[in-house]
Amino acid sequence: MNRINVAVIGVGNCASSLIQGVYYYRNVKDDEKVPGLIHTVFGEYRIRDINFVAAFDVDPRKIGKDLSQAIFTEPNCTLKFCDVPPMDVIVQPGPILDGVAPHMEEAFGLSERGPVEACEVSRVLEASNADMVINYLPVGSYNATRFYAEAALKAGCAFINAIPEFIASDSFWAKKFEEAGIPLAGDDIKSQVGATILHRTLVNLLETRGVKVDETYQLNIGGNTDFLNMTDESRLKSKRISKTEAVTSLLPYDVNVRIGPSDYVHFLNDRKICYIYIKGRKFGDVPLTIDVKLSVEDSPNSAGIMVDVIRAVKLALDREVGGPLTSISAYAFKHPPEQVPDHVAVKWVEDFIEGKRVR
Repeated sequence: MNRINVAVIGVGNCASSLIQGVYYYRNVKDDEKVPGLIHTVFGEYRIRDINFVAAFDVDPRKIGKDLSQAIFTEPNCTLKFCDVPPMDVIVQPGPILDGVAPHMEEAFGLSERGPVEACEVSRVLEASNADMVINYLPVGSYNATRFYAEAALKAGCAFINAIPEFIASDSFWAKKFEEAGIPLAGDDIKSQVGATILHRTLVNLLETRGVKVDETYQLNIGGNTDFLNMTDESRLKSKRISKTEAVTSLLPYDVNVRIGPSDYVHFLNDRKICYIYIKGRKFGDVPLTIDVKLSVEDSPNSAGIMVDVIRAVKLALDREVGGPLTSISAYAFKHPPEQVPDHVAVKWVEDFIEGKRVR
């Protein structure tokens, strides 16, 4: 049986949706279409081949629990769409470093009990036979992300960077993983149909149709811990860069732009609401304005994309390809090593699956 052994850093809403999805589609037939996946069978790999073998968190309420229980433990608030059986994977205590902002201590259960002594991450990864590690740390975890990337290298695990800290798109880390012969994918996961991909599609449409875009903004609100964490502007520098470049990279000229999280509304829970505004000029400099509102359950929106990333990384491991995977990164992440239009990224992934493209 083909197994893809996956470790998860951060047992939050995104991890919950991913794990639920893997069980929800565990018995899907090869000829069935699964919403959100490029292919039900990706190369030779199916959803049921994904096997979670290790998990790390800092919340005392999750540490020590079976992963099947931890994904439904507060403050997680995403939609439950699948019962998950016991997984025989106990959540291990990870180092906090800069992963918890001061205003997040209560939300992460640290205000009363305090942190649990961290495990030796690389040793846990080695013992679990993990093929790859997914980084789901909170936005702004600069040092913590680099700690886990180094631990993955030490354990010989591929690294998938789902957050807006620049690893795959940073030449220093790209070189380290390439020299080690270990795949690297990132940075900052896109959603199936989220704010970034919708904004990119609209901007690309206008550019293709010859409209000159003068100004645009994208404002996002939500009620999960991700949005609470991002109320601290100091943690948002890389997030704003990632989301902004994902859109402006499609335009061959400068544009007035503002993109990023705008507020935390607790009763929205894991629902994310996005407002996109674009103002441009068409023939005769006649003005054109687009106003869009998108409402989605946030965490399941990226889970299917991550299923494809996991299987692409496994193909790279099988083929002994090291360093940044430019094809799946361009398709699945907001700040990849190389930005290209989405239809080009899809072609790259298909070529990678067929072996026509190395990375």
